[in-house]
Amino acid sequence: MKTAISALLLTCLASHALADVNAVGIQSLKLADAQNQRPLDLVVWYPTAAKTPAQMIADDVVFVGAAAVRDAPPVAGEHPLVVLSHGYRGNWGNQIWLANALAEKGYIVAAVNHPGTTTHDRNPQAAAQLWQRPVDLGRTIAAVTSQPEKFGGVAPREIAVVGHSLGGWTAMEIAGARFDPDLFARDCTVHPQLASCINYQKINPASTPALKDGLASDLRDKRITAVVALDLGFSRGMTDASLAALPVPALVIAAGAPSLDLPAALESADLAKRLPAASSHYVEINDASHFSFLQQCKPGAVALLEEDVPGDGIICGDGDAARPREDIQQQVTALISEFLQKQWKQAGGLVNR
Repeated sequence: MKTAISALLLTCLASHALADVNAVGIQSLKLADAQNQRPLDLVVWYPTAAKTPAQMIADDVVFVGAAAVRDAPPVAGEHPLVVLSHGYRGNWGNQIWLANALAEKGYIVAAVNHPGTTTHDRNPQAAAQLWQRPVDLGRTIAAVTSQPEKFGGVAPREIAVVGHSLGGWTAMEIAGARFDPDLFARDCTVHPQLASCINYQKINPASTPALKDGLASDLRDKRITAVVALDLGFSRGMTDASLAALPVPALVIAAGAPSLDLPAALESADLAKRLPAASSHYVEINDASHFSFLQQCKPGAVALLEEDVPGDGIICGDGDAARPREDIQQQVTALISEFLQKQWKQAGGLVNR
């Protein structure tokens, strides 16, 4: 099932869709939720024909942002939708490199901050409601598809979720994977060094019967037609039966750089071998680290991060080969775009763009 990187990359580069370049519009809004008091910060990127000068978005002293036109009108017609899910303690800006690149290709891309597990919201009650993360993505899909005048129309058979780290778990759950808290707890007695197990203890998402039931429930959203996991965590708590029967195609991309707390063999590769061989693909990028899927770091960023929180400079590190993070991310973007277009074309849902 493992796909050779070089062969797949050649296919990606041959795809005509990679030549399509649009200006990128961006809008931010708040999704209110009176029922469970879980408002969401939502950001949407989309293709636009606007000639207004772009601004740098999510650009700061540490990370490189990306250029987009705020509140621009969308390009008419239907577009594929990709929803992004960030990792533990991450935020909607972590995969801005991917969001902008896909919007340039004609995709609508949406991302939210997951309450309790995001950069500026560590509320333990919200974090413990881990099962709400896939629900957040379902609300995001509803918000985007119901407002074509803002973002453009969404092709109903072309909706995918891409998640990094804990976001990869979120993506797999909304695609149909089922999580067994007892299975995961037993596995963590064998592999206590894994970052997944350490963070699971911090989040404590099975501390009450209600939370445990929510975590073990069926969180699938049938609007999802493809899923991509980027160096995911928590995968060892997913049941073999649910993965073997996953109803949508899956692309699993792993960071292949050596790692003690998130080794590919125990997370992404272990997940991939339990997925249906006919509809899943596994790619391991040897010179990528877990943090290669975050924004590019600016010169001097490591020193700033270390001064603020010793040890945080690691997020600017990639594999030993020292290939620029930008090159790794271009490869990942090409892999994702080719995978999605191939799946949707085979399903007869590829729209004209």
